[in-house]
Parts: sequence; structure tokens; C-alpha cells
Amino acid sequence: MVIVFDVNETLLDLKPLRPIFARMFGCETAAGAWFAQLLQNSLVATVTDSYRDFGELALDALGLLAARRQASLTQADKEEVFETLQSLPPHPDVLPNLKRLRGAGFSTAALTNSPYRVLEKQLANAGLADLFDRALSVDEVKLFKPHPAVYQMAASKLGVAVNELRLVAAHNWDTTGAIRAGARAAFVARDGAALGELDEQPDIIGKDLADVAEKISASDAP
Repeated sequence: MVIVFDVNETLLDLKPLRPIFARMFGCETAAGAWFAQLLQNSLVATVTDSYRDFGELALDALGLLAARRQASLTQADKEEVFETLQSLPPHPDVLPNLKRLRGAGFSTAALTNSPYRVLEKQLANAGLADLFDRALSVDEVKLFKPHPAVYQMAASKLGVAVNELRLVAAHNWDTTGAIRAGARAAFVARDGAALGELDEQPDIIGKDLADVAEKISASDAP
């Protein structure tokens, strides 16, 4: 079993974006609204077969948010958002539990909607780059998660059947996508994240990554 981790929110903490969005838009919750718009943009791009990399879609989402809130953004504002996005810290439970899983013999990989140029900076700046056997981007298939082709690509690149891949994510749409593509999943219920009644139910659910890592070690021991 290869353990594959989503990056943004699952591994990296988006909270440093909140004060930036508070300054630009007057409230910290604007950061969440921007990220939700970014995910919507990625869904539209996938469904309509009009791929643009996540960075381009993020910039468009920022412009949409500014237009809705009648805010004016400078180039410096935009650069600050993207520089911060590439320098996000890992959640406190990430480093010890990645090391725990690797020490137990698991192969680990990262899988993200971000393009490679962003992914590489994120993992390096967070001090996580050496804790993955592979770091993969949807750039490989030019489709965004939760499209089945993304998880199938990851399995192929990692040299395993898709049912030998377990995705760890804090997003219900991501774990649902992985399961429907034939993979296993583990859900990290960060900051009140929850699964809906129509979501596929992962066989591993934990309140944090320590809880999830413990259950993976018991369930999927190499």
C-alpha cells in the first residue's frame, strides 16, 4: 500500500493567508471564500475540458473575489498571496507522523492540484520534500481532482494498482473521488471538516493526522 497525501489543508496550514485577506477584504473568512472559488474554477475547467494550471485559476479566483467585494488589488497584493501560498507551514502533526509512517515501512507520495513549480516550493519551504518518494501534480493529466484519471495516474506513476493506493485528505470531495476511482482513502477531519451523507465513507477516519497514521499502521502494515 502506498500512502498518498493531499497537500493544501491536509499537510499545509492555510491560516497564514487569513490576515492577508483580512487586510485586503476586511475579514479573515475571505481566505476561505477565495479557496472555495478556486476549487469551483478547477471543477469547471475539468468538466469543460479547458485546463489551466492551478496558479492561473487562483489568480482568476482572486479577481472574482475582489470584484464581488468591490476591492482594488495591487500587483503587490497578488504577489503576497502567491508568495505566502508557496511558504505555508505544515500542520504540527504532519512531520512526526510522516516520519512515523515511513519508519514503519510505508512508501509515501504527495498528490496535488497545484502545478509542479508550486508543489516543489511548497514542500521545500515546509521542510517536507525528503519525506516523499514521489511528489505528483495533476499537470500530468491536465485534469483536477477528484477526476478518476488523477488517482489512476498516481497509481501508475507509483507502480501500483489503484487499489493499492490510499489517499489521505482533509477534503470530502477528494476522498470520495479516490474511492470511486478504485483507491482507498483516509479522511482527516481538520477544523471541523466533515463527510456528507452522499460521500463515499473511507474505512479510516481520524480527528488529526496522528489518529489517521495510527489507524493506517494498524490496517495497512507493509
